Amino acid sequence: MNIEDIARKSGVSRSTVSRVLNGEPYVNEKTRARVLEVIAAEGYSPNPAARALATQRTQIVGVVIPREFDVVFEDPHYFPTLLNGVSGEVDQRDYTMLVWMGQKHMETERFYQRIAKNRLMDGVIIASASRDEPLILHLAQGKTHFVMVERPGIMTDEVSYVTVDNVRGGQVAVAHLAQRGRRRIGTVTGLLNNPDAHDRLIGYRQALETAGLPFDPQLVVEGQFHRKMAYGAAQTLIERGVDAIFAANDTMALGVLDALRDAGRRVPADVAVVGFDDLPAALYANPPLTTMHQPIQYKGQIAAQLLLDLIEGHASSPQHIVLETTLVVRESSG
Repeated sequence: MNIEDIARKSGVSRSTVSRVLNGEPYVNEKTRARVLEVIAAEGYSPNPAARALATQRTQIVGVVIPREFDVVFEDPHYFPTLLNGVSGEVDQRDYTMLVWMGQKHMETERFYQRIAKNRLMDGVIIASASRDEPLILHLAQGKTHFVMVERPGIMTDEVSYVTVDNVRGGQVAVAHLAQRGRRRIGTVTGLLNNPDAHDRLIGYRQALETAGLPFDPQLVVEGQFHRKMAYGAAQTLIERGVDAIFAANDTMALGVLDALRDAGRRVPADVAVVGFDDLPAALYANPPLTTMHQPIQYKGQIAAQLLLDLIEGHASSPQHIVLETTLVVRESSG
């Protein structure tokens, strides 16, 4: 059984069957239903290689995470949840997902030269990139379809992306601590060349200003989105006399709780803590962690939708999707 047989049994042209198989518009719905009925009855499945030749598509999309392996796998929830959202949408639309990880610029350069430049995939989703990630420029100059999970540090207007309102999220988290009567609020930031971390720090500063609290750069310590680094950052903040800490993600917040416990500080009586992400680990932390919830899986799903719409010609101009965060209050903030 081939595409010509399907066309003959359906009473339509070969090109019409092809358009139905590729999900293209401009096919009468009754005709589409008839073709799909014949396909189902015959158990027809198009040959992937032949389909790729005909459509000039590989039906493969890449997800690039330009981070160290230990950082990605230290957190068993954020990236798997994000990838689950991407995978669900990709699978539903008959594509395959390929994941590439590598922190150094030469590794993402290798990805571009070996895979993207040679059109071995139809498009790319970039997650958690630094502001100076060269892959962004490579993909743009090579006219490869790509979407970012977060606001890009460069080419903001020209690139499609999905993110959360990180500035607002940082504001709400720190305002919550100020409303609880905390006056010396420190923060453990992520990598500050990462737009998400940068924006959450902006929100931190804006919330301090709104609350009438002074900004003290000595209370800003980088934790690089890493639990062990956050532990050391929290030790520094403890020495500087903070009564609250906003950690820019939950993985770092767990490191902060570790440091406070080892220093004999009570949470929240001595130091209140708020995180960001609302990972499952936040609920089971000791004490349970107050945090900013972000829709991680949905963010991955939207990123995949944006990319596949670009690939299939359903979108032409860059799309910018900003999702909301919500405060989840638990015991760690009092």
